[in-house]
Amino acid sequence: MPVSPSRQQLAALVDHTLLKPEATPADVAALVGEAAELGAYAVCVSPSMVPVAVDSGEVLVAAVAGFPSGKHVSAIKAREAAAAVAAGAGEIDMVIDVGAALAGALDAVRSDIVAVRDATDGAVLKVIVESAVILAHADERMLSDVCRVAAHAGADFVKTSTGFHPAGGASVRAVEVMAATVGGRLGVKASGGIRTAADALAMLDAGATRLGLSGTRVVLDGLSRG
Repeated sequence: MPVSPSRQQLAALVDHTLLKPEATPADVAALVGEAAELGAYAVCVSPSMVPVAVDSGEVLVAAVAGFPSGKHVSAIKAREAAAAVAAGAGEIDMVIDVGAALAGALDAVRSDIVAVRDATDGAVLKVIVESAVILAHADERMLSDVCRVAAHAGADFVKTSTGFHPAGGASVRAVEVMAATVGGRLGVKASGGIRTAADALAMLDAGATRLGLSGTRVVLDGLSRG
C-alpha cells in the first residue's frame, strides 16, 4: 500500500459498517447502495440483516458473531456464524471471550475460534480481539499471544475492536503489535473510532490491511481534499 493511497485504493480496503441495534432494513439497503457507490470492499452488518444486505445489491457481505460482548457459548457463536454464511455472508467477524484471554485461558480462546472456523468453511474469518481492553488490562505480549492463538485456530484476519467497548477502538500501537505478530500470514483489520482520513492513513501505515468504517464517505472525502 502506498503512503498516500488514492480514494479508490482506500475505498477498496473498507468494510462499510452498520451495526447499530436500531438499524432498519431500509438503513441496510442504503448502506449497500452507498458501499457500491463508494467502491467499498464489503459491508458489515448484524446477522439478522444479512438477507437484506444480500438482496440489496452486488456487494460482499460480512456479518458479526458473538457481537459485541464475545461472552456467548461457543456453539451459539458457531451456529450464528453458520446461519449468516448460509444466508449469503462471505465473511464473519467474531468476537473472542476477552475475559478468558485476560485470565490466561488461551486454550479456551483457541477452542472458541476453532468452533466458528469449523462452522464456516469457505468464509473469511476475522477474529475481534478488543485490543484496547487487552492493552489496558494486560500488555502487548498478551495481545501478541491472542493474535498467535487466532492464527493457529485458522483465522484469516485479526481485528482490533468491536467499536462498542468503552475502552476504545483501534489504536496505531495495537495495529503495529498485531501486524508485527501476524503480518504476512493473516490480514489485520483496524476498526472502531476511525473517523478521519488521517486516522485511516495512520492505521494503514501501522500495518492494517482492512479498515472497518461507519463514516466511510467522510473519510474518503477527507482524503480527496488531501
